[in-house]
Amino acid sequence: MSESLKQKTTKGVGWSFIDNIANQGITFLVGLVLARILTPEEYGLIGIITIFIAVFNCIVDSGFSNALIRKNDATDTDYNTVFITNMVVSVVLFLAFFWSAPFIAEFFNQPQLEPLTQVMGSIVVINAFAIIQRTILIKQIDFKTQTKVSLIASVTSGIIGVGMALCGYGVWSLVGQQISRQLLNTVFLWIYAHWYPKLQFSWSSFKELFGFGWKLLVSSLIDTVWREIYQVVIGKCYTPATLGQYTRAHQFGSIFSSNLTTIIQRVSYPVLSTMQDDKERMKNGYRRVIKVTMLVTFVLMLGLAAVSKPMIQVLVGDQWLIAAAFLPIICLQMMLYPLHSLNLNMLAVQGRSDLFLKLEIIKKCIGVIPLLLGIFINIYWMLWGSVGTGIFAYYLNSYYSGRFLDYPITAQVKDILPSFGIAVVMAIATYVISLLPLSPFILLPLQVLAGAIVTFVLCEWAQLEEYREIKQMAFSALKKFNRKQKSITHIWIKN
Repeated sequence: MSESLKQKTTKGVGWSFIDNIANQGITFLVGLVLARILTPEEYGLIGIITIFIAVFNCIVDSGFSNALIRKNDATDTDYNTVFITNMVVSVVLFLAFFWSAPFIAEFFNQPQLEPLTQVMGSIVVINAFAIIQRTILIKQIDFKTQTKVSLIASVTSGIIGVGMALCGYGVWSLVGQQISRQLLNTVFLWIYAHWYPKLQFSWSSFKELFGFGWKLLVSSLIDTVWREIYQVVIGKCYTPATLGQYTRAHQFGSIFSSNLTTIIQRVSYPVLSTMQDDKERMKNGYRRVIKVTMLVTFVLMLGLAAVSKPMIQVLVGDQWLIAAAFLPIICLQMMLYPLHSLNLNMLAVQGRSDLFLKLEIIKKCIGVIPLLLGIFINIYWMLWGSVGTGIFAYYLNSYYSGRFLDYPITAQVKDILPSFGIAVVMAIATYVISLLPLSPFILLPLQVLAGAIVTFVLCEWAQLEEYREIKQMAFSALKKFNRKQKSITHIWIKN
């Protein structure tokens, strides 16, 4: 990896990480406050609606953003064509969602869902307005600008949501928070991205981009529907309260896994796309990304599983204890998400969206098993079944990408096994502390401190290549920060 590209990638990862902290972290903290005011049932109602929002957002994008990122010579005509397509599709979906609201409410036997659905459907259109702006910034690996936007949107919408909850708006406070966040995000992306649409549409551009993107659309749609169908099963076969507990546990699990996956996916795809003609260089960069990513992921996810009960008790209270029972299983399931994403990214970079689609279809056929377990036995069987299918899905994802780059699953597992071993030892040591008869307010900081110490000692002892690289990145960032602070101090004294 050339020095300039390495620096650009490091910056991209750094700013993308901060962006996710701003967007997801602040939203999560706001959610902790709202969870003490609202009930699991109210969260469950919003969880049902977000099932449809996630699917519709996937359809609106239609794989065009990935096609634009991959196309090195994308023109303004391409961008305008995609923008117009996105807007038309989003309006059609919003109208369909609005008119189907009574049927959704009847299906889940929740009358409150009808007005909530009709209002929250606007998120689909609001999101469509900013897809091109976001795509341009990702293509430029400019995550600093996106970080500013996320910070403004997350903080402001959080204040709105908490304010509405304190004023007694109940479930509508969650609606206000989500709509205001998306609206602010869209407005500021327009301001910062400096791209504005023109009434320009090209059928040739549409056919070229959709020719690549439609397979990714179907793959993404299958993946999104399948991911959200767990909530459909819980919402239909159980109660809104159970769905609220599951949603809360899933949000805790997503703190690390989904955010890391998003960060790596957003940065690695445009960077690796620039190397698509040099497979040896791509393999080396890909291998480094996997090793660094999975060291961080294993430690964070297994650590989260070990502290789940006291963490839930301290942060959101005993009314969410069922979520604490779900969380360790969800952590095991989501632990491999970054690996899934990286392996599928390699297929997309090499233009093999056909294999991308084929893999999604096979995995979802296997994924019927945990759904049936959830319907006919109980939710715990469904969660454990999803852990098993996740391991099988990793094998499938890594098989083809390994063939193309001569980096098979055996080599991948060998590369990440030391990191997994360190994380397992840390998690066991951390969990043992939770057995002490102490208050959760004492247990949680003790567990976190013990986990950090054990991880540091083991990493220093093993001196893994990926650990040294993380240390180097951290020290470089710290030195840069110190230089900046000294420069500011010098200017202040001089003036």
